[in-house]
Amino acid sequence: MGAWLARRSLAALAIVLAVVTFTFLLIHLAPGSPFLPPPGRPVDPDALLRTRHTFGLDRPLPVQYVRYLAALLTGDFGPSYSRHETAAAALAGAIPNTLLLAGAALVIDFSLGLALGCWQAARARRAGDVIAGSVTLFIASLPTFWLALVLLLVFGERLRWFPVGGLSDPVTYAALPWIGKLGDRAWHLALPALTLGLVGAAGTARYQRAALLEVLGRDFVRTARAKGLRERRVLLVHALRNALLPFITLAGLAFPFLLTGAVLVETVFAWPGMGKLAADAIFSRDYPLVTASAVIGSAMVVTGSLLADVLYAVADPRTRVPAP
Repeated sequence: MGAWLARRSLAALAIVLAVVTFTFLLIHLAPGSPFLPPPGRPVDPDALLRTRHTFGLDRPLPVQYVRYLAALLTGDFGPSYSRHETAAAALAGAIPNTLLLAGAALVIDFSLGLALGCWQAARARRAGDVIAGSVTLFIASLPTFWLALVLLLVFGERLRWFPVGGLSDPVTYAALPWIGKLGDRAWHLALPALTLGLVGAAGTARYQRAALLEVLGRDFVRTARAKGLRERRVLLVHALRNALLPFITLAGLAFPFLLTGAVLVETVFAWPGMGKLAADAIFSRDYPLVTASAVIGSAMVVTGSLLADVLYAVADPRTRVPAP
């Protein structure tokens, strides 16, 4: 188990390094440059050169890359060009909001997807299963930013059931009691979490339905039915328990989807998370903040994947045995 975990950890570190390298090169080679004023506003060329020299941007790209990796090993992400703080401080304020959004979306994803998948498996090839399968396929095919805009326009702008953006009400939040603050935060969280959760739940339901149908055809399920057990108990206790093993892998795959989808969803709903922070940094050519976001994002993704591998290996020791 120790050697297996060490191999997985080394592979995870290699993936993070590859992402850092690719992001560093891509953002530096992309058109545009930091510290440029808006169009139409003059800038002193000498001042621009001095600023670039201060941040080391006038050095060759390989030298900048080596210096960045050396600083990264000490935990220094560098200063943010577009904000009056370090890149680490900017991410420290945004990451909890992204984790809150991802956690709420995961709850919607897994609870709704698992329940719908079980419901479909119990009614396999009937009218309800066919209709639900078509609906989940349609929802799973929707781009997250399109669904976010639709929910924003319908439930935010037209019906005004939910706020159109932000983390909380800027006027009343500070004066609310703790239960009111909790409700206000949940009210603002509802639409962005529902956007990510619905798309994820559609895929989870289809995956769980297929896993349950495969288990329902096994001998131990037929034996349970022959003993006279109720169909609900057969489905939810005997079949579902064995169909949840692939669900661990699905959980590991859901986390990268939530992080990538959060970039667009956070931008649409003005949710102050890591995705919106990275998008704003890209447009302002904030090299350290973009690269730091890629480092943290890739680390979170590979950590989720590694955790899924560990849980899967604990549940099924055969996955730890190297192939002959």
